Amino acid sequence: MDTITIRPFAADEWRTWRALRLAALADTPDAFAVTLAQAQARSDDTWASLLAQACSAPADLPLVALVDGEPCGLTWANHESGTVWLYQVWVAPERRGRGVAQALLRYAIGWARERGAAEVRLDVTASLAPAYGLYKGMGFEEDGAPVPMENRSGLREQPMRLPLG
Repeated sequence: MDTITIRPFAADEWRTWRALRLAALADTPDAFAVTLAQAQARSDDTWASLLAQACSAPADLPLVALVDGEPCGLTWANHESGTVWLYQVWVAPERRGRGVAQALLRYAIGWARERGAAEVRLDVTASLAPAYGLYKGMGFEEDGAPVPMENRSGLREQPMRLPLG
């Protein structure tokens, strides 16, 4: 049986974050506002700086998922004004269907509750039925109609929210 571990990234794990993020962008390019080419153009210093800033900011929680000690997924939670936003939710294809994504979401939702957030919000690409199903299964509800994705012509994203009250 696989052992799933969810924990915050450490600032010095930027190479792992970069590898997972690039894998996510290559695997499901329509799921994210940033393109693979944009992310690949970042310097090592930029990757390191972004993660270091997030690890030291109380409003950010970059998470890594490990299965049997191997990194295979990530998400990023950000708390602003009573709402926790989730970004970069992704699990490697070979680890899907084993509860890794749900574990990532449960951790982030627990963090949101600890911080006293009223809700957790995210945007999911409207054409990605598996991701939409994951969020619905975790209790998220649609919040309005799909809207055009910023900087991604032709893609639409569905706003979703999970009330915590």
